[in-house]
Amino acid sequence: MQTPKACFFDVFGTMVDWRTSVAREAAAILKPLGHSLDWLAFADAWRGEYQPAMEEIRSGRLAFCKLDVLHRHNLERILPRFDVSGLSEDTRRNLNLAWHRLDAWPDAAPGLMRLKKKCLLAPVSNGNISLMVDLARRNGFSWDAILGSEIAGDFKPKPRVYLAACEAFDLAPGDCMMIAAHSNDLSHAAKNGLRTGHIARPNEHGPGKGEAGPSVPVDVAGRDLEDLAAKLGL
Repeated sequence: MQTPKACFFDVFGTMVDWRTSVAREAAAILKPLGHSLDWLAFADAWRGEYQPAMEEIRSGRLAFCKLDVLHRHNLERILPRFDVSGLSEDTRRNLNLAWHRLDAWPDAAPGLMRLKKKCLLAPVSNGNISLMVDLARRNGFSWDAILGSEIAGDFKPKPRVYLAACEAFDLAPGDCMMIAAHSNDLSHAAKNGLRTGHIARPNEHGPGKGEAGPSVPVDVAGRDLEDLAAKLGL
C-alpha cells in the first residue's frame, strides 16, 4: 500500500486511555477530600456527556467553544449524580484538567515515531490545542502540527474538520489518512475523500467494550499503531 503523505489521528481512545486515566485523576483529587465513589463509573459518566454536548454545537444551537469548556460544563452536570458537592473552584478547575493528564496506550508513541519517517503527523481531534499540547508533552507524541476542531471551528464528524486538516498541509484528501479506533469517525473521513486506518482498542470503554476491529470498510487495519505502521511499510 502506498504510504500516505499525512496521517491524522483521533486522540481520545485511539491514542490515549481516557477511562482509566480520568478515574485515576478523579480518585487522586477527590479521595483526600473524603469522597468515595466508583471512579471508573465517574469517568464513564463524564465521557457519556461528550457527544451530546458537542451535538449542541454541531447542530448550531450553541456557538463553538473549546472542549475544555464543554468538559467543565459536563463535569458540573455529573457531580450531583455522584453526591459530590462543596468543591472549591480550584478543585473543580484541577479536576477538569484531568483530561490534560491522560496516559497513552503503550504502542502510541513508538508507532508515531515509525510513521514520522515518511508521513506528516497531526491530531485531528475534538480536543482544543492546549489540551493536545499537554497530552503530547506528557506522552512523547511527535506531532508536526496540531489540527482539529479549534482550527476548523466545529467538531467531528462535520466535514470541515477533516478537510481543514488536509488544507493545512496543502494536501488533497486522498493523500491523507485518518487513523482512529472508531469506525464512525473513519466512515465520515472516507466520505470526505480521506484514506482510513483502524486501530483496535477492544478495552477502551472497559474489558471487551471497545472496537476489536472496524465495522466499516477501511484501507488498513492494525491490532495497534505499530502494527498499522508495519502494514504501511514503516
